[in-house]
Amino acid sequence: MRRIIYLSSLLIFIMFNIHSLFAQDEHTTESKNINLSFDNVKTGQLPEGWKIEATNQKGPLATWKVIEDETAPSGNKVLAMTSPNHDFGGTFNLCWTNDIKFLNGEIKVMFKANTGIEDEGGGVIWRAKDKGDYYISRYNPLENNFRIYYVKDEARKILASARVKLPAGKWYELKIVQNGKHITGYLNGKKYLEVDDDTFPESGGVGLWTKADAVTSFDDFVVETSK
Repeated sequence: MRRIIYLSSLLIFIMFNIHSLFAQDEHTTESKNINLSFDNVKTGQLPEGWKIEATNQKGPLATWKVIEDETAPSGNKVLAMTSPNHDFGGTFNLCWTNDIKFLNGEIKVMFKANTGIEDEGGGVIWRAKDKGDYYISRYNPLENNFRIYYVKDEARKILASARVKLPAGKWYELKIVQNGKHITGYLNGKKYLEVDDDTFPESGGVGLWTKADAVTSFDDFVVETSK
């Protein structure tokens, strides 16, 4: 009898600890924070697991790569779209990864609009299913506006917009916070945008975005996920 009680107690103890271990691992995964300054990526390359694609692609893909930049907010390297390689104004240039899954939490990046005649600036994408389905927020110095969109089946729809005047050629922080279907957008720590949308209710990839000929640099890409 004592042996049976001992074995039962031991089994309960083992099962409890296994459950605790899995719960801890699950919590760690859901609360995973990622900070990419791109300083550990070789010049001319992309971060591991990232890829170049385009929405509404007409012609060659844009060139994205890590380059040296003495003005970088941290370190001396940035990830930049350096050449559009096409002249179609409706193309959205993407550099993104499906290895980082985002559902709820915070995404922020430092960005600098370098050049652009058709378009300028850029931003972030999240909950991305593929190159034609994702949320996107961007700032455009040519239009003096900050916006949140969704892109579905390669068609873009505005969800929220604010008029903000910031000159090109300087570094700014863009931040998105999502909780369920509630999305808020910040520029340099100030909240400008707020909207509810459930077009993409599941987790998806994250990345960077520019439109047409907008040559833009990015640094300090941070993803903080929550339950």
